[in-house]
Amino acid sequence: MIKPDPNKALRRIPSLDAFVSREKLSAIPRSVASRESRVYLDEMRAKVLANGMSDEDVDAVFSSPSAADTVLDRCISSMALHHVRVINATGIVLHTGIGRAPLASAARDALAHAAGYAIVEVDPKTGYRNQREERISAVLRQILGVDEAIAVNNNAAATTLALAALASGKEVITSRGELVEIGGGFRVPEVMRQAGCKMVEVGATNRTHLRDFRSAITTETAMLLKVHTSNFRIVGFQGTPELSELVQLARETGIYAVEDLGSGLLFDESVPGLVDEPRVRDSVAAGADLVCFSGDKLLGGPQCGIILGSAEVVAKVRAHPLYRAFRCDKLTLAALEATLTIYRDGDPLEEIPVLRALSRSTEHLQSRAEELLSNMRAISTPSSADAAIVRTESFAGSGANPAHPIESRAVALRGGDRVCDALRTGPGTPIFARIEAGDVLLDLRSMDGEDLSVVAECMRDKLLVAGF
Repeated sequence: MIKPDPNKALRRIPSLDAFVSREKLSAIPRSVASRESRVYLDEMRAKVLANGMSDEDVDAVFSSPSAADTVLDRCISSMALHHVRVINATGIVLHTGIGRAPLASAARDALAHAAGYAIVEVDPKTGYRNQREERISAVLRQILGVDEAIAVNNNAAATTLALAALASGKEVITSRGELVEIGGGFRVPEVMRQAGCKMVEVGATNRTHLRDFRSAITTETAMLLKVHTSNFRIVGFQGTPELSELVQLARETGIYAVEDLGSGLLFDESVPGLVDEPRVRDSVAAGADLVCFSGDKLLGGPQCGIILGSAEVVAKVRAHPLYRAFRCDKLTLAALEATLTIYRDGDPLEEIPVLRALSRSTEHLQSRAEELLSNMRAISTPSSADAAIVRTESFAGSGANPAHPIESRAVALRGGDRVCDALRTGPGTPIFARIEAGDVLLDLRSMDGEDLSVVAECMRDKLLVAGF
């Protein structure tokens, strides 16, 4: 058998210009079409050399529409934005993978207004430069009665900055049962090292006493650190000192008392599923020198870390060189200010999407599930004939009260992974659901605020394209 001549086959591959000029690629920006075509043509050359394709084989590939179709699909995919809106049907209200807290309408409007030139570090009345978190601090002072506050890009940064500014080169005492690891491998001991602190862990895994902290204090101790174990629980024979006890001990010994609250629940009233979640106001009332918490979790705002406390201590933190590396941009500040203003002047339980979703009654969710199922059947969404409303459990997510599920309602579809994948990847807005016992569950608690008629239409289009 005569072996195909690779050089002859390679010569049959069209030039880049000739291939890009094909009609199907004419509507694509030239730079995109050239980039994706170049990759495709290189792949074809590699196939010729590796698989011994003949010149007839190459002609067959490029004389059919499949080559241009392949490159066209690649062009469309490469131009599509990655960070797009999705529908959260997972039942995890604060889902880290899809952006945690959805912003309130006021915060979204604030983002749009701040997208161009916007006030960041200037006083519009005088024209002189000022601190970028001045309005954030003012609103928090009004809400909580604190002296001062600043914001950085997340709570990990807030904790790192507080440690570096107040305890670098010194000892920081913390309970062994609070040496948490959060998502992404962020661990308290490693944060201590990065901040230049010497960590002193006291007590046992399940129980730490105030006397453990007291006996560990030396002339090298700078801080007592309390960390909220937001993403796990130790139950049974367990306990750690209250923040107020650590504050009193810190006052007696002339050192700092700092609390890393994690999620940071700013709302004072009861919220289902957040029974054991500590509130920011209680930590402030306990007298901590600094309290740090997240902005994009139970607060319901943008990703940021908020540091608040006494004016003297916050000023010391702001003066640290790391602050400039960690500080927030204008978009975060705009969304945060709008969110905090709701707590001061508005109705957080209705205006903050996270709090609204967590507080919805099962009767409300049942009604919403019936509406979604009715919409699906009205437009003959595939799989809707076998769909059913089921009782299920949802969670706050992002480490908030992990041991407290919240009763919810979901629409269950048959089809398992195939349906779940089609909802996520098909045309239109991605729908993220979950699978339980082989069924796809669309949990109504985390779908709060969605137009269910639009969701049903989106599901229909996705499932039809996937062949259901």
